[in-house]
Amino acid sequence: MSGNEELIEAIRTALAIVIDPELGEGIIDLGLIYEIDVKEDGGVEILMTTTTRGCPATAYLKQAVADCAWAVPGVEFVEVNLTYDPPWSPAMMSPLASARLAR
Repeated sequence: MSGNEELIEAIRTALAIVIDPELGEGIIDLGLIYEIDVKEDGGVEILMTTTTRGCPATAYLKQAVADCAWAVPGVEFVEVNLTYDPPWSPAMMSPLASARLAR
């Protein structure tokens, strides 16, 4: 595993604690993180979405993602960008999250 791959995995692990307040599931398991890109200088760009456009928790989620990623050793700068392309759907959830929400 390269240094960037290790850092991406560490960031993904850190982001697992961010919970979508509406669904009560982690954003990783929900499939809200589309991409994590690590630059040579330690800068990190994260591309994410929310479950719906106009989600009232958007600012909270973006800030939580930035804060968690920033706390990972080796991360020097974090930029979080929001996209709705492709739009999120329940099919993006992990099997575990899907099973928990189906109850």
